[in-house]
Amino acid sequence: MPGREVLPSTLRRSPEKAQRTWEKTHDSAVETYGEGERAHRTAFAAVKHEFEKVGDHWEPKGRKGPSDKQAAGGGPARRAPTAGGVDANANKEHLMEVARKLDVRGRSSMTKPELVRAIQKANDRQTARARGD
Repeated sequence: MPGREVLPSTLRRSPEKAQRTWEKTHDSAVETYGEGERAHRTAFAAVKHEFEKVGDHWEPKGRKGPSDKQAAGGGPARRAPTAGGVDANANKEHLMEVARKLDVRGRSSMTKPELVRAIQKANDRQTARARGD
């Protein structure tokens, strides 16, 4: 199925470049691996290289590169938890700025890993709200 038809809702609310990245990577992955979860994971990995999830959509990162340990290591043999689109490799100041955008309470006293988890939860809440869940 073409990437445009299975484009996740968070990407529909995101910049066109993020949508194109997901679609092209998804379609290429479908040719290589077939339709299914692996094609979707591959497409999201490409998006996470240039974008980070903020609330219910994706925004360009300040730099290109892996967003968490899983993205840095990659591959199905080396499964590690992902940060759900949060740029866990960003500096603490950037994470504080994202947390401020999302109105994360208590952010000023959080450690970097706590900020990543709090942003992830805030993103999940906003995505669920946008989907009407």
